[in-house]
Amino acid sequence: MLQDEIKKAVEVMRKGGVILYPTDTVWGIGCDATNEDAVKRVYEIKRRADSKALICLVDSEARLTRYVRNVADVTWDMIDLATKPLTVIYDNVSGLAPNLIAEDGSAGIRITREEFSKELCFRFQKPIVSTSANISGEPTAMTFDEISDEIKNAVDYVVRYNQRCKEKHKPSSIVKIKSNGEFTIIRE
Repeated sequence: MLQDEIKKAVEVMRKGGVILYPTDTVWGIGCDATNEDAVKRVYEIKRRADSKALICLVDSEARLTRYVRNVADVTWDMIDLATKPLTVIYDNVSGLAPNLIAEDGSAGIRITREEFSKELCFRFQKPIVSTSANISGEPTAMTFDEISDEIKNAVDYVVRYNQRCKEKHKPSSIVKIKSNGEFTIIRE
């Protein structure tokens, strides 16, 4: 089931589609993070201004360094020591869709360790957008059952894996780390 769902989700994203999928935190709305039109659709589904950044998931440190120049040494320590998923906002990001990169050249990227999203990112071979599966301004859905039908009907594919999980997950911690190592905690 896991591999079948990953294969279907990858096919949809390769065609520019949008998926609803389980992540290492809450369920996410996702797409190819290098496809500007797909990213635009995610903003539309969430009814969110594109000035509010979306984050991306990658499967490994190696993939991260393809999109981020000059990862500060302190970043690796923070990632290794994090006790829950950690999204890092990096300076000098390249290769992502322009509507994912902030005016200052930064973007939020998280290395996922959760089985499904890690394998999905590995098979897709590119970063995947991961934003909470809710309309902007509404409460974050903590389980699949809490996701609105509006969201479920707006995406091109809903992953069937892990829908019955009742464990309530929380959004990731977010920290902004400059290439010189200075950091700011955005969300604990």
